[in-house]
Amino acid sequence: MDRYPPIADHGLVGDLQTAALISAQGVVDWFPAPRFDSPSVFAALLDHDDGGHFGFAPDPRGSSRKQLYYPDTAVLVTRYLSPDGVGEVLDFMPPNDSDTPSDRHTLVRLARAVRGTVRFELECRPRFDYARARHELALDGETDGEALAVFRGPGVTAYLQSSFPLERDQDDVRGGVTLRGGEAAAAVFTVCGTDSPAPRPVTASWATEQLWATVDFWQYWIRTSRYRGRWPDMVNRSAITLKLLTYAPTGAPVAAATTGLPEQVGGQRNWDYRYTWIRDGSLSVRALLDLGFVDEAARFTRWLGDRMRAEADSGGEPLQIMYRVDGDPRLPEQLLPHLEGYRGSYPVRVGNAATGQLQLDIYGEALYALAEARDVGVQVDYHGWKGLASTLDWLADHWDRPDEGIWETRGGRKDFTFSRVMCWVAFDRGLKLAAEHSRPADTARWTAARDTILDQVMERAWSDKEQALVQHYGDDVLDASLLLIPRLGFLAPRSPSWLSTLDAIDRALVSDSLVHRYDPAASPDGVQGSEGTFSLCTYLYVDALAQAGRLRQARYAFEKMHTYANHVGLFAEEIGPSGEQLGNFPQAFTHVALIMAATTLDRALDEAWYGPGAPRR
Repeated sequence: MDRYPPIADHGLVGDLQTAALISAQGVVDWFPAPRFDSPSVFAALLDHDDGGHFGFAPDPRGSSRKQLYYPDTAVLVTRYLSPDGVGEVLDFMPPNDSDTPSDRHTLVRLARAVRGTVRFELECRPRFDYARARHELALDGETDGEALAVFRGPGVTAYLQSSFPLERDQDDVRGGVTLRGGEAAAAVFTVCGTDSPAPRPVTASWATEQLWATVDFWQYWIRTSRYRGRWPDMVNRSAITLKLLTYAPTGAPVAAATTGLPEQVGGQRNWDYRYTWIRDGSLSVRALLDLGFVDEAARFTRWLGDRMRAEADSGGEPLQIMYRVDGDPRLPEQLLPHLEGYRGSYPVRVGNAATGQLQLDIYGEALYALAEARDVGVQVDYHGWKGLASTLDWLADHWDRPDEGIWETRGGRKDFTFSRVMCWVAFDRGLKLAAEHSRPADTARWTAARDTILDQVMERAWSDKEQALVQHYGDDVLDASLLLIPRLGFLAPRSPSWLSTLDAIDRALVSDSLVHRYDPAASPDGVQGSEGTFSLCTYLYVDALAQAGRLRQARYAFEKMHTYANHVGLFAEEIGPSGEQLGNFPQAFTHVALIMAATTLDRALDEAWYGPGAPRR
């Protein structure tokens, strides 16, 4: 087991309430339970020695490994090839697509020998509560062909069941099994509350039944996609990843499955992304609708509407930038000083202090989501509309303020251009919703605010030096968030002012088709260290190029970006100087933007080849 495998050297499995990362070495080195934002059970990715892990694989010496997903599913297959035999481990979590939260979550690890003879070794070392809590072990090495280990920690119990013997290793367990061609063995890890009943006995045949049920769930779901474009493998994998990162009981997506993975190895930019950002979730609505996943888009818009009503009743800011998956607004940030961090990337944080920031762009993203959802008949009810209208009335008096901006900088508030653009979007979409659904609204006030914002941005955010809209008023720094402008309708995608801005971003922020968010040296963000290119921004760049009619450049950048995906088609937050993936993994926003770019580019290529309005292939 490498101390710290590359971030990209992982696949993701999940049950729609939590998720686990499994390395190509066959090690579960990240797994929180019972929810995405819960304390970890395994966290070797953040501390190799003390974080906890669950390995189940052949001896790596003398063998090679290949990892893939079973087609169109979230079943991860890791194959091991050696002169003595070929084996594989299939990892999955039976989906729980229910409105009811569960405290029971099961990870199934099914080992099989394809040919020859393969020896699989198991090592299970859970460390509850981010490795802060001790546990007790009760072990029944083998009864009627099944071994059972019970790990009891404060408020949590974990069961490890295997179809082969286990032995004690202090308060942990290890075991092994030799399989010949056609034979299988199972190791099943279940986390639940202390009062939950023990799981039923398991066998390899039971695990195989669960495998095919899980395969059927995912393949049926992805077949409902209406995507028929040029990149089905990448788009389908992105859709499945978004589904995996969505908390089924509420429909709220998390930004990523992990916390603490660095934007710069050894640096301080290590954040907790296991929460629901208004921004990320709102922009995912259009991507989901483009693929035909109406239920998923509708569930998030309902969650969003609930947040707007709840915050309106609180008497404070109508929205905050992120919430827990159940809508809880409390996300206090704390450090975990006992964890060394991924390759020494310290500190490790849980919670997120950025939740207290002022980011005015979220109002535009929220209204954008609600407006997009109307295309499929998702309509805000009367009480929801009253909350929405109250929010826009509030925003009419409060939009013209410095804020921290989309990137959650910690260097002080500024007049960020993107925040003003998104306030324009909020009023623009609010006016359209009021007109289309004949809802009561102070349209004169909203219209005045919308038009004032447009004039202000074009006058104060325009840089004569760069011939472009810039990051914030009074400076000449470029910002890739502005690549969303044509999609939002603030400027036409082929207008001279937008094309000039696109050219400036190309000059300042694009490196071999990869896009930086901004230049921290030119615009200090209050955090030490540097970062890689931002994968979300690269796909926004492709989207903007396609809308501008620069199709050769757009397609080349899009295809090139695929080469930076990991071996199973997943993206972290950033791409480092040597092409390595950095930041929390996988990042939902990157996969949202991939879908957006693919559908925009498909549409533009079809129109270029077959003419405007031509039927899709």
